[in-house]
Amino acid sequence: MGTLTARVLPLALVGGRRSRFLVERNIRVSRRIWLILASGFFEPVLFLLAIGVGVGGLVGGIEVAGQTVPYDHFVAPAMLAASAMNGAVYESTGNVFFKLKYARTYEGVLATPLGPGDVALAEIAWALLRGAAYAAAFTIVMAALGLTDSPWAILLPLAALLVGFAFAGAGMVATTFMRSWSDFDLIQLAVLPLFLFSATFVPLDAYPAGIQWIVEITPLYQGVAILRGLSLGDVGPALVGHAAYLAVMGLVGLAVAGRRVAKLLQP
Repeated sequence: MGTLTARVLPLALVGGRRSRFLVERNIRVSRRIWLILASGFFEPVLFLLAIGVGVGGLVGGIEVAGQTVPYDHFVAPAMLAASAMNGAVYESTGNVFFKLKYARTYEGVLATPLGPGDVALAEIAWALLRGAAYAAAFTIVMAALGLTDSPWAILLPLAALLVGFAFAGAGMVATTFMRSWSDFDLIQLAVLPLFLFSATFVPLDAYPAGIQWIVEITPLYQGVAILRGLSLGDVGPALVGHAAYLAVMGLVGLAVAGRRVAKLLQP
């Protein structure tokens, strides 16, 4: 397996063990901005309370996989998926862009034995570390509010990491093509429709028939489907397909990001 991975995704492009040094650097820097990092946890919780609990009192039950569940139980795992997406995208775009274009952090990093693949892997890994903390805390909140209906919910943080991996890879690739801060409007243009129209707030069958297939091929829908299935106990072979989609998206993003960093920074 290791040999096959090395052939398909060379270590020069996807990084290796040396990437841990850049992750450690990010951890040390984050100690100075811990309050900003902690604030990332509260956004999905506020959305959950406002929409899931508040609006849920007006909506009532939602039919999912042959069972009727309270609306807040339906929305909570989708909020976790959206939180994983947003956290990964913002970490792998804004922060990486600043280091790439202004702080020139990576120029210094590449003067060491670390390569462009190490940079890509380290930044994606750092985004996942932040995401893991948020996902674990959000899952605890869900459990405390009684919003989980299955023992499978214990896997929610791991599934959220897979969502974060996919979007962190895609976000870092997008960042390597950006020329100025105004380009970030395009990121928001992509992320907001995903947040609103990935079966996040309504079941898939509530969309018009001609739109459903579009929703089903979007990356956030894959994450919502996995997390909602685990939370509600609707676990089946389809979840494997959703997981494979996200894993491939993340691996491709990692490889392409390594190539792009090498092209931008190496002579």
